[in-house]
Amino acid sequence: MGASEGRAGAAGKDGDGRLGRRALLVGGAAAAVGSAVLARQELSRLWWRLPGVDRPRVAGAVDFRGARWVGASPANYRRADRPDDYRVDRVVVHVTQGGYASAVKVFQDPAHGAAAHYIVREDGQVTQLIRELDVAFHAGDREYNERSVGIEHEGFVTDASSFTDAMYTASARLTAAVCGRYGMPVDREHIIGHVEVPGTDHTDPGPHWDWDRYLELVRREARRPRRGGAA
Repeated sequence: MGASEGRAGAAGKDGDGRLGRRALLVGGAAAAVGSAVLARQELSRLWWRLPGVDRPRVAGAVDFRGARWVGASPANYRRADRPDDYRVDRVVVHVTQGGYASAVKVFQDPAHGAAAHYIVREDGQVTQLIRELDVAFHAGDREYNERSVGIEHEGFVTDASSFTDAMYTASARLTAAVCGRYGMPVDREHIIGHVEVPGTDHTDPGPHWDWDRYLELVRREARRPRRGGAA
């Protein structure tokens, strides 16, 4: 998904603040059981989802150790409590179609209507812009936004030199950490390109992205003692 390309349509599909399935199931269960105790217990956990109330966050906290925090515009994602309200079972690989600085700039622009959770620079630096518990508007499809973590990679789909050794290594470490956190298999069903999101008109990561190499690196990282985690 090119960060330099307009994606305001993603916000139109995904920009509301609807309650997740957990909240809806909680309400249904409470009504069916008729238990005031159950209702009180669940409401005590869901109070922050009431209109005008936000779940407490730690400013600058990251989900991947060593990542740099640079916050995206709140207009480019939806606050949530994943995986409690939405199951996370996909990683979506993107390419920025531009430089790192331009990608950060558009993700911080509220008019852009889209952003990914992470950007991996060509030198391997990982930047987190949206917490994994939140729904980033990165895939152009509401269901895939809700179920996935989006990782952008600095560069161009037509330029093989964009995808450096440092980038592959850092991105594989990040993806391995995400897969481990959510119990996700390391395979091409669960680690996909933006081009594979249903209905997309994007082509990233493109023909020069070495999927065999990348999956092998992710598997190698997944076999090591876990390094990723909240800092």
